[in-house]
Amino acid sequence: MKNTNQHLTIVIPTYNESVNIQPLIERIHQNLVGNSYDVLIVDDNSPDGTSDRVRDLAATYPISVVVRKDKRGLASAVVDGFQLAKGDFLAVMDADLQHPPEILSQLLDAANGGADLVIASRYVKGGSVGNWSALRRFISAGAGWLAHLVLPSTRKVKDPMSGCFLFDREILSGVTLSPVGYKILLEILCLSKAQKVAEVPYRFENRRAGKTKLSMITQTDYIRHLLSLMWRCGEAARIIKFMSVGATGAVVNLSLLALLTDNEAPLVELLVSGALAFEAAVIWNFILNDHFTFRDRHRSVGGFFGRLWRFNVISLGGLGIYLGTLALLTETLGLFYIVSAAIGIVAAFGWNFLVNNWWTWRE
Repeated sequence: MKNTNQHLTIVIPTYNESVNIQPLIERIHQNLVGNSYDVLIVDDNSPDGTSDRVRDLAATYPISVVVRKDKRGLASAVVDGFQLAKGDFLAVMDADLQHPPEILSQLLDAANGGADLVIASRYVKGGSVGNWSALRRFISAGAGWLAHLVLPSTRKVKDPMSGCFLFDREILSGVTLSPVGYKILLEILCLSKAQKVAEVPYRFENRRAGKTKLSMITQTDYIRHLLSLMWRCGEAARIIKFMSVGATGAVVNLSLLALLTDNEAPLVELLVSGALAFEAAVIWNFILNDHFTFRDRHRSVGGFFGRLWRFNVISLGGLGIYLGTLALLTETLGLFYIVSAAIGIVAAFGWNFLVNNWWTWRE
C-alpha cells in the first residue's frame, strides 16, 4: 500500500482542443475532488486559442499550460510534460473526452494499492471500444497483436495501445523515452522499471468535438516506433542471434543431407535424408539458442527438456514448410536439391523464430 497523500499530475497534450478543454477540466475536478492533483496542458501552439482557454480556467482549477512553438507531436509533448510535472504520480490522457475523466480515480486507487503502472484498458473484462466499426476494431486488434509479437514486454497487458494510464514517476528514473507517434505506453512497458502492472476497464468514447488526429502517417509512425523499440529493447539483436544460430544449423543440415543423399536418389530417400538432417539441425539450434539467444528467459519457462520439447513441436511446422518446399522445388521446378533445401530453410525461419519467441522462451 502506497502513501495515499501523493500528488498526481495529469499530462494532457493538445492541439486545437479549445472546445473540449472546459468540460474536460470540469469532469476531472469532479472526479478527483479531495485528492491532491494538478493538470498540465502541453499545447503545440494551437491557433484556435486552446492555451488562452486554459489560462481562463486556471483561475478556478489547478491547471497550467505550456505552449510549445518549436515542436510538434503528441509523443514529444507528453515526454516534455513528464519533465515539467511536479506530481509523485503521473497520468496521461487525451483532451478529446474519448478517455472518460471518471476513470482517473480508479487508476489512482489502483496505484495507491501498490501498482507501479495502471492502464485504462478497453480489452479486459468490463472494457469496451464502444461503437467502433469492424475495420477499426480489426486495425486496433492487429496493432496490439503486432506489439505482443515483436515486443515480449507488452504481453503482460491486454491493451498495450492504450493512451490513458497512470504511473509512479520513479519507474522512469534513469530511463530515456524516445517515442515515435502516439503510443507512449509502449515505451513505458518496454523500458521502465515497473514491477506491478494493473489494468482497469473503461469504455472508449466517441470524440465530442474537433477533428481526429489519426492518419496514415500515424500508422507509419507506429511501425517506426515498433522497430525503434525492438532495437532499444534488444529484440532486434535477438533476431540477429537467432539468425546466426540458424546459419550454423543450416550448415549442419546441408552438410548432413549431402552425406546421406546420392545425386540420383529417389524422392522418398531424399525426404528421409532431409528429415534426419533437419532434426539434427533442430537439436543443434536448440542447444545454441538456449544458451545464447534466449539465455535471459530460462526462469520463465520449464526446464531444459521442457523447452527442448516445445522447440521440437514448433519445428514440426518448420519441418513441413521445409520438406514441402524441398519436394516442390526439386520435383516441380527441377532445382538442384541443395538449392531447394536452402530455400526451405529460409521459408521456415520466420515460423520458427516467432513461435519460439512466443512459446518456447516466453517472456
